[in-house]
Amino acid sequence: MIYLDNNATTPIAPEVRDAVLPYLGEHFGNPSSLHRVGAVAATALKEAREKSAAFLNCRESELVFTSGGTESNNAAISGVLEAAPHKRHVITTRVEHPSVLEYCRFLEDTGYKVTFLGVDRDGRLDLDELDNAITDETALVSIMFANNETGVVFPIDKIVDVVKPHGVPLHVDAVQAAGKIPLDMTKTHADLLAISGHKLHAPKGVGLLYIRRGTRTSPFIIGGGQERGRRSGTENIPAIVGFGKALEMAGGNMTAKIERIRRLRDALENGILANTPSAIRNGTADSRIPNTANISFDGVEGEAILLLMDEAGICASSGSACATGAIEPSHVLKAMGVPNSLAHGSVRFSLSRYNTGEEIDRVVDLIPGIVKRLNRLSESVPNRKRS
Repeated sequence: MIYLDNNATTPIAPEVRDAVLPYLGEHFGNPSSLHRVGAVAATALKEAREKSAAFLNCRESELVFTSGGTESNNAAISGVLEAAPHKRHVITTRVEHPSVLEYCRFLEDTGYKVTFLGVDRDGRLDLDELDNAITDETALVSIMFANNETGVVFPIDKIVDVVKPHGVPLHVDAVQAAGKIPLDMTKTHADLLAISGHKLHAPKGVGLLYIRRGTRTSPFIIGGGQERGRRSGTENIPAIVGFGKALEMAGGNMTAKIERIRRLRDALENGILANTPSAIRNGTADSRIPNTANISFDGVEGEAILLLMDEAGICASSGSACATGAIEPSHVLKAMGVPNSLAHGSVRFSLSRYNTGEEIDRVVDLIPGIVKRLNRLSESVPNRKRS
C-alpha cells in the first residue's frame, strides 16, 4: 500500500506506540490522585506538556490538552466570544476547515455577524479586505495557518500586523501546519493556536489549544478543574503521552525532514503534470506546506480516480476527508473560483516522513494510465452536465 492521505490522518509512529503502551497497562493512574499510581500519570502528563511547550516555544501554562483540532478550534472561538459578550462580529475565511467554518455559520444563526473573507485563484487572501472588515464590534479573527486541501499557507505574521493594531484576538488553526513548518510562539504572535495529534503520527483523540498569557477566554468544559480550570475532565494520559512523543520527534531536525518531503512532493506533482495533459495544480506553487499537492484532472471525476488508485494500492483523497459523502465540490476550490469541471476532478496527495522515492515513482507511472482509462470511459457515454 502507498499511503498519500496524511492530511486526513497519519499512521502512529512506532516510537509513539511504544511510549503509549505502558499507559494502557500498568501505568493506568489518574493524574489527580495523590498516591504513587496517580503520581506516575501526573509525571507523564507534566513531561508531555514540557515537550509540547518546547515544540511551540511557549510557556507550559499556556497549553490546554484537548480531544483534537475540532475541539481546540471550537473552544478557542467560543471561549473568546463568551469572554466578550458585548461584541457580536467574527471574521474568518471561506476556505477554513469545517470545525471553524460550520461553527461560524452556527454563530450567524444565533445572531452574530460573520465576515467570510475570499481568496484568489491561487488561494491567497487579500489583507486589505481583512483590514477593512475589522470594526469596533469585532470580537475575534479566526484564520488558518495552512489549508488542509491545497496546502496554501497564509502569511500569519502579516495577518498579525493587520489585526493587532485593532486590539482584536487572533485565533489560528495550525492543525495542518504543525510538524510541516516551524511554529514558534515567540515569533508567531497569535493569541490562540490549535494543533491535532493524529496529523503528525500521534493517536487520534488528542490535541492542543495554545492560549497566550493575558488572552481573555472562558472555560470550555467545567467540572473538576483540570487543565488549569479551562478544560475539566480526567486527562487522556495514553494519548497525551503519545502526542508529546510525536511533537518531540517532529521538532527534531525539522528542516532536513521538511526538505526531504518537499522534494518527494515536487517529484510527484511535476511528474503528474508533465505526463497528464488534463492535470492542473490547485493553489499557489510557492507558499505551501511541503507535503501537499492538490491536482485537478479535467473531464474525469476525482472519486473515480481514487477508486482506481485504491485498486492499485494507492490511498489519496478528493476534497476534504472531513466532508466525506458531500455531493458538492470542495468549498475550498469553489472559493478559489475553480470551475466545476476541474473541482469535481480534484485529488489531494499528502505525504509523510514514511513515504519513499520508489513510492512516488510508482504513483507517477500509474496516474496517466488511470486518467486515460477514465477519459475513454467518459467518451463512450453521453456527456453529463455538471451544475
